[in-house]
Amino acid sequence: MRFVLGSGSPRRRDLLAQIGVVADEIRPPDIDETPAKGELPRFYCARMAREKARAVTADDDDIVLAADTTVALGRRILGKPESAGEAAQFLLALSGRRHRVITAVAVRRGARLWERDVVTAVRMKRLSDEELNAYLATDDWRGKAGGYGIQGPAGALIPWVEGSFTAVVGLPLTETAGLLQAAGYPVWKAFT
Repeated sequence: MRFVLGSGSPRRRDLLAQIGVVADEIRPPDIDETPAKGELPRFYCARMAREKARAVTADDDDIVLAADTTVALGRRILGKPESAGEAAQFLLALSGRRHRVITAVAVRRGARLWERDVVTAVRMKRLSDEELNAYLATDDWRGKAGGYGIQGPAGALIPWVEGSFTAVVGLPLTETAGLLQAAGYPVWKAFT
């Protein structure tokens, strides 16, 4: 049995390491991440995690973990911005408001699939022009859903979180450990 991480995210690798889980292989899947017309954020996020887990090539006994993190402002999905201008639009939309961060995790072993999603409420402070421009200049928005990463400089912009902090970073550890154990991965043996 090998553990395959279906994600190129260094944040997910770091989070897994916190619970003693290290991937034998890292195989980021290449899938179309375009939301379906009218698709709601939570359903979109769960679908992405499932599709990523199924897209990773693995032996039947291998355990594959894939995840997706989506930032939702109401029914609107804020994906990974393609430019600083788009990141600024996302951040201005989030400024002074609560939003949801949804992280879905899918674990596959052979044909079986275990999945969970976690919804965390987050509030971003009202951003001044100086704060917005300073954050954009860090380039920390690149590759991050909603245009920010709470574990980096944007942490200074987030005064309130209700739910799983690790889910906002990219992987809810409690739920992930449970899914891995259900699939037969010996999570707690890594500490002995």
